[in-house]
Parts: sequence; structure tokens; C-alpha cells
Amino acid sequence: MTSTEQPADVVARLRATFRTGRTKPVAWRTTQLNRLRAMLTDQGDELAEALHADLGKSRTEAFRTEIDFTVREIDHTLAHLDDWLRPEPAPVPAHLGADATAWTQYDPLGVVLVIAPWNYPAQLLLAPVVGALAAGNAVVAKPSELAPATSAVLARLIPAYLDTEAVAVVEGGVPETTALLAERFDHIFYTGNGTVGRIVMRAAAEHLTPVTLELGGKSPAFVDRGTDLDVVADRLARGKFLNAGQTCVAPDYVLTDPETAAALEPALARAVQALYGPDPRTCGEYGRIVDERHFDRLTALLDSGRTVVGGDSDRAEKYLGPTVLADVDPASPVMREEIFGPVLPIVTVAGLDEAIDFVNDRDKPLALYVFSTSPQTRSRIAAETSSGGLGYGLPLAHLTVSDLPFGGVGESGMGRYHGRYSLETFSHRKAVLDKPLG
Repeated sequence: MTSTEQPADVVARLRATFRTGRTKPVAWRTTQLNRLRAMLTDQGDELAEALHADLGKSRTEAFRTEIDFTVREIDHTLAHLDDWLRPEPAPVPAHLGADATAWTQYDPLGVVLVIAPWNYPAQLLLAPVVGALAAGNAVVAKPSELAPATSAVLARLIPAYLDTEAVAVVEGGVPETTALLAERFDHIFYTGNGTVGRIVMRAAAEHLTPVTLELGGKSPAFVDRGTDLDVVADRLARGKFLNAGQTCVAPDYVLTDPETAAALEPALARAVQALYGPDPRTCGEYGRIVDERHFDRLTALLDSGRTVVGGDSDRAEKYLGPTVLADVDPASPVMREEIFGPVLPIVTVAGLDEAIDFVNDRDKPLALYVFSTSPQTRSRIAAETSSGGLGYGLPLAHLTVSDLPFGGVGESGMGRYHGRYSLETFSHRKAVLDKPLG
């Protein structure tokens, strides 16, 4: 978007481009994807610096979770796009005659809006854009104003690499987002919280625009009796404290029986020290809270239980150490909302039955993690609970499998993406019947 353009002008310009058919050829789509890939590989260091400025991310984490993650998504899409776009034949009933044929094909939707959050401000803007471009759409990309350094870099780089007649970046906060949502789009893809998700959905309803809502929620981790708690603690700590806990699919809390909880506490303390050393504040691999408002929100939760490890903080640095809380009451403040920060409560239950009831009594989570060697336990949780994704033995990893759909259910979102599922999200699967006139 140029300095003189308003959101309405941007949408009108991109819609005019789409109507020319410019974005539909596969050659255009693959060119844009290759250029986006080049942007990430050419300018990765600059993006990593911006991510460090916004969130204290280390260079290693910035590349692993944002830059290289998106490159892999592009590579997977480029490798399979021709196959995905191939029309799929459908059987035709006999009464239409032997000469009739039918198939489905993917059509691009038009002009789509992608609204990104602040916690992974590059990946969660660009990964949906990959799918939108692969599907042949024009795209308005809205980066998060809460990650201003990353937003500024993306706003400068995207027009330098992608087709400016079909792809635009609109920066800004609530006024700019509100102005964008007043426009008619052919799809809106929003990642963030449920409160804003409802605003997006209400605005989309004015134009009957379909939406994808990637939200969040309290993702539980159930730890069964008899598991290797050192392994469990290491994987929980890595999944929870990545990006200082500011990850939508991070384990939000642990459910386990009292005996296992008592043994898990020291294992988690050892795991945190092994990851970040005796003083995580000085560890270059540990990030920071995005702003003072979220820092204040998180530190207010620290009285919800007994501190096992962590609890130290510095508002000036926006630092909150990786924290584990024990003896947490299910009604305490830390259990009332998604934590979205480096605080891991342990909640005790009598066993599997109570754990399943505990999960089902609450909103459906974006992810559910199970640490158990029991096939019966694993199968019961799969059959008796509902969640956006289910991970056995390893948090977060299902996001890295491009052939798996990523998305929520109920309060944790609607719709899905990654790989072929992104193409489906940003396309219309059109039914076609051909009956010759002979």
C-alpha cells in the first residue's frame, strides 16, 4: 500500500487485477512462491533481527520457527502444486449417458485478507499467504502492529519481491484493521484470539465472506502413570517455553495424578535448567514478553499456585522466567484463560477418567498432548475428547507436518491450513459436468 492509498483503494486495485486473470496461471503462482522463498533466504538475517527486537527471539529460534518453517511450506507447495490442481474425475450416473463426464476443479476465490498475530509475526502472516498465492488469489496482508519491527520489514520487503498489482501490505492498528474489515473480501484468514475473532466474523457476515479463524485456548497435556518423567519434562519444557510460552499450541497446563505430579516437579526444574541454564535471563535462547500489558497480565497469575521453578521477572526487560506452578486449583486465575506465556500449572486429577472429564468440561482446545505408553489410554483420549490436534509424546510437532491439517474446533477456531489444506481453504472446489451436444 502506498502512503496515499486507503484500504478501500487497495482492495479495489487488487480486485481489478484479479479480474484480468493475472493471478490464475500456474506460472504466476509458482513465480510468486519462488520470489517469496527468495525473500526469506535473501533477507532472513534482517527478519531475524526484527523478530529479536519485537520478541527477544534468538537467531536460531527465528529461523527454526519462522523463516525456515515458511521456506519448507513453500517448498512442499511447489513440489505438489501441479498434482493438487489436477482436476479430479467423478463418476457419472448411467441415466446421463456413457458420453457424459464429470470432475471437480479448484478455482481461486478472488481477493483474500490475511490478518496475522504478534507471537510468530512472520510465519503466521506468510504461511497463509503461501496458500493464498498457490490458489491464485490476490492478497492483502495485514501484519501485527504489536510486532512493529517485523511489520515494518515485511511491509518493505514484500512489495520488493512480489507482484505489487496483486499483493499488498496494510500496516496499522485497530483503525486500519477496522477499515479493512469493512471491505468485501472473498475470504478472510485471521489468527489471534476469540474476542477479535468474533469481530472478524461479524464483519465478514455483512458480505457473507467465508472465514478461517485460527484461535487458541487452553491446550492440556495429560501425563500418565509410569512414563519416563525425565523425557516428559524435557519435551514439556521445550514445547511450553519456546518463544517464552507465547505459542498458541503450547501446553497450557498439565493434568496428572498426585503421585506423578510430585515426581514431575523436580524433573521439570531440571529440564528448565538444562535448557536455559541457572539464570534464563542471561540465556540468549530465551525470549521476552511482547509488551508491558501482557507482562502485567502474566505476573498477576503467579499467585495461583506454589512455585516449583521460575517466577522471577523484570518489567523493564519484559522478562518472565520459565515458571512451573504446583498445587493449582482448577478455579484459580491461571486456569480461567489461555496463559500464552511461560507459566505451566500442574493440576492433579485422580486418573484418566477424571482427566477426560476435566478436558470435556471446558472449551475444545487447539491441541491436546498425551504422554502415555498405554494403548488403551491413548485410544480412549482420542475417542472421548475433541481437539484441533492430538499429539502423543511430543508437543507442537504436528504443526511441522505439511500433510497434516492445522486448525481448531469450537472455541479454538474453524477451518484448516498447511499444505494441500491451504489450497483448499483459499479455493472454491467447483463441480463440472460435460454432456456433448451430439
